Amino acid sequence: MRVIIGFVCIGNSCRSQMAEGFANHYGGRSFEVYSAGTHPAAMVSQDAVLVMKEKAIDISRQYPKGLLNIPQELDILITMGCEVECPFLPSHYREDWGIEDPVSMSLEEFRDIRDIIETKVQSILELIRSSEDKETLMDRLKKR
Repeated sequence: MRVIIGFVCIGNSCRSQMAEGFANHYGGRSFEVYSAGTHPAAMVSQDAVLVMKEKAIDISRQYPKGLLNIPQELDILITMGCEVECPFLPSHYREDWGIEDPVSMSLEEFRDIRDIIETKVQSILELIRSSEDKETLMDRLKKR
């Protein structure tokens, strides 16, 4: 089963980029992973690149994208917080993680946010892996 996942925040420079990096790292080829922002920044945060490198994940070649630069129908849409609404981005399941934007935080706080994102990404990937088909997956996601 191939699942299309999108991570969306405002700038697509920190949280959603880290989530994309973790999902690609832990997901393998079973997942199609994207990130985007409602108002994309000019570049990925260097602090995001640094703290992901500490986890041996290289996101230095990733770049901020707008919502029109990712598939227009997703299986799973994860918004990272900041009350981001994506009414024109269809998905079978939506969830908001409500994670604070670390863009102007200290490196230690950035690491804390990174670790929260890592745990959440691993949790959702585990749920996907343990589901036999998309219908079962969607039922299980809705019951969380």
